[in-house]
Amino acid sequence: MRRREKAVTDIAGLEQILWHGKVCQLAIADVPAPYIVSLSYGYRGGVLYFHSAAEGHKIDLLRCNPLVGFSVVIDLGIVEGEEACNWGARFRSVVGHGRIEFIGDLESKRTALKLLMMQYGEGEFEFPQQAIAGTTVFKLVIAEMTGKQSRV
Repeated sequence: MRRREKAVTDIAGLEQILWHGKVCQLAIADVPAPYIVSLSYGYRGGVLYFHSAAEGHKIDLLRCNPLVGFSVVIDLGIVEGEEACNWGARFRSVVGHGRIEFIGDLESKRTALKLLMMQYGEGEFEFPQQAIAGTTVFKLVIAEMTGKQSRV
């Protein structure tokens, strides 16, 4: 990273961003260019959890190549300047890459869905067995990630 003073290097700082983020952009290999989707997620211990319909372009691509990139950004607003070149943004972000693994058993899916819901609200969340069975759940095991913050 060129601007070392903006780097978030400790795992606690990276995890704070992941715990407070709301949307993850997932970059999936495709031809002629990467396919990028925005997803809700849950985070715990180096793993991002996602849910999806059972079919679709994203799922097809992930089954062919489970190696992905990701980005989570917390947008804290625009900083206006007196001149155009002095404008900027306040943000905290994590980018990285890892491997997708599909979760098949119902109890692991239930746990992942609870983690996903905890990202957005508090409380006890229950899921009907039929809903769990009909939902595709997958996780991104993070291999590497880096963080950046600006004007925080």
